[in-house]
Amino acid sequence: MYCSHCGKDNLENARFCQYCGAALMQVADGQPSLKYAGFWRRFAAYIIDGLLVGAVFWIAWAIIGIDFQYDFENPSDWYTNYPSGWFIILTLAGYIVPWLYFALMEASAKQATLGKLALGIKVTDEAGNRVSFGRATGRFFSKILSGMILCIGYIMIAFTKKKQGLHDILAGTLVVKR
Repeated sequence: MYCSHCGKDNLENARFCQYCGAALMQVADGQPSLKYAGFWRRFAAYIIDGLLVGAVFWIAWAIIGIDFQYDFENPSDWYTNYPSGWFIILTLAGYIVPWLYFALMEASAKQATLGKLALGIKVTDEAGNRVSFGRATGRFFSKILSGMILCIGYIMIAFTKKKQGLHDILAGTLVVKR
């Protein structure tokens, strides 16, 4: 069992972390006592994360010197003034950077992105344990499906018992209060 305070792995039946001394999650009837994070708290965390990831891209584009001015006379050619290599790199980065940000942060000892940390929530598996990078990756890419179906996968968070979106159900994860 991972300690929610320091992130270190402990014996399964331990009551306190052997590294930092924090109390480990209490379990009743074989189920962890978790307080699920609701829709609006999760939405706010996602907005914060979106602003942070977006800021990184705008800074990178400013450093590279790309100026995205819309050409009303020729709207399909907004990127033609730049070498195609930059366009390919930025397109790939648009997928890779968010994936690594979300997956690495949610699989870390903090179990949360910066937005989730700011709002006091974290990602766990269904037993309340820290998720692996693979599970966090599955959760990230499952969000594509949640959004493709008119965002119903996200709206499910407001109506399911454990406050899970479709991506959480597919990945076997929960978002809980710290």
